[in-house]
Amino acid sequence: MKHDTASNPLTERYASREMSYLFSSNFKFRTWRRLWIALAEAEQELGLPISDAQIAELRAHAEEINYDEAEKREREVRHDVMAHVHAFGLQAPSAKGIIHLGATSAYVTDNTDILQMAEGLRIIRRRIVNLMAKLREFAWKWRATPTLAFTHFQPAQLTTVGKRATLWLHDVLLDYRDLQFRESQLALLGVKGATGTQASFLNLFGGDEAKVHRLEQLVAEKVGMRRSYPVSGQTYSRKVDSQVVNALSGFAQSASKFAYDMRLLQHLREIEEPFEEEQIGSSAMPYKRNPMRAERIDALTRHLIVNALNPAFTAATQWFERTLDDSANRRIAIPEAFLAADAVALIYDNIAAGFVVHEDVIASIVARELPFLMTENLMMEGASRGGDRQVLHERIRIHAKAAADALKAGAAKNDLFDRIAADELFGIDRASIEQLSRPEDYTGLAKQQTERFLLEEVDPVLESEHEQIRDEVGEVRV
Repeated sequence: MKHDTASNPLTERYASREMSYLFSSNFKFRTWRRLWIALAEAEQELGLPISDAQIAELRAHAEEINYDEAEKREREVRHDVMAHVHAFGLQAPSAKGIIHLGATSAYVTDNTDILQMAEGLRIIRRRIVNLMAKLREFAWKWRATPTLAFTHFQPAQLTTVGKRATLWLHDVLLDYRDLQFRESQLALLGVKGATGTQASFLNLFGGDEAKVHRLEQLVAEKVGMRRSYPVSGQTYSRKVDSQVVNALSGFAQSASKFAYDMRLLQHLREIEEPFEEEQIGSSAMPYKRNPMRAERIDALTRHLIVNALNPAFTAATQWFERTLDDSANRRIAIPEAFLAADAVALIYDNIAAGFVVHEDVIASIVARELPFLMTENLMMEGASRGGDRQVLHERIRIHAKAAADALKAGAAKNDLFDRIAADELFGIDRASIEQLSRPEDYTGLAKQQTERFLLEEVDPVLESEHEQIRDEVGEVRV
């Protein structure tokens, strides 16, 4: 039967088992039961007639979901929450009358969603911290190695391999801070009732407002959250979903940019992603080393970035205290956002752990383009030796065009230096030109910027998150 039904590639091919479990039926329905037990315990502590034996019976079956009974009941009543209330009651008959007492469906569905997202953000944050550690190591190692920088994918100036890596790392650092903030702002829906007024709970406690407030606080504490949102309709504001998924989309944007850069670098043969011993690059062209990992990142990030529109539209179209047009969409959009982000983070980590740097190729490209990048310096050197700046500008233009044309015609070497050395108007010998043409003299503050950024911005984060850093490499599944 496995091969006769549709499957989700995110769970079968790309995301980790850890993230997949977070959005599994077992996690979901065990969390529902955890919330029902927390509610019963809190209501008992505040004086409602709920016995220790009833709570003990609920706890005894908290992990054992009787799916057959729940599914059978849902076919009859067309309501998943009430079906699981019924199924739980069959296992804990003495407590069936107090399960879900005073609550509406959103008590378990929305609070579970928050708990899932909180844990999902922790997983993604941990992945990003480990990714940052790898990018940091790479950037530091190559902080002084000159490489050609591009604007519009046209040769511009020199930078360093490490400085370019800081651009990737800076984006990820911004994502880390955004995800950390979103995680810190999450709160439970709490115990709000059918329209958010807590009327049913106020009635349960005989009009005692203080007990209703304390109930909500106790439930939050029992499931590991600090607080609940102060106001809501039947559900928490769907803007929360939009904000969280937008943060995941932000990470996707950073990863996509990195992956496009990697694909271009691999085309230039400067830096490659890992390629395993028996990996096949192409079914028709066995010699190829296609950037499969980077391409997969770009494919998955496209899905995640577009998926961020789903929670946005859901938040924008809710009516008053709630409508139900959010439910089916959220069952798809939120899990897929986390699963896709998880998959992207794993692949990104895998690439960062195994960059293959071809120094000779990088140096040869620098040598080819450096003469063009030095033309201003050569012109000023010629002027300092008595040449006419305006005349030298025109001579540079002529020589540079000729050298570029020669390269385009297949010349193996840029001969601009030879042309200038042979031009008496410059008065510069070849040895002097060589002294002026050290690539490291043309990288500006790239090395220093890299060092300062890593030491001042990245290292404090890695130090604060040192317990999250693991000596492992993200697994690329299938």
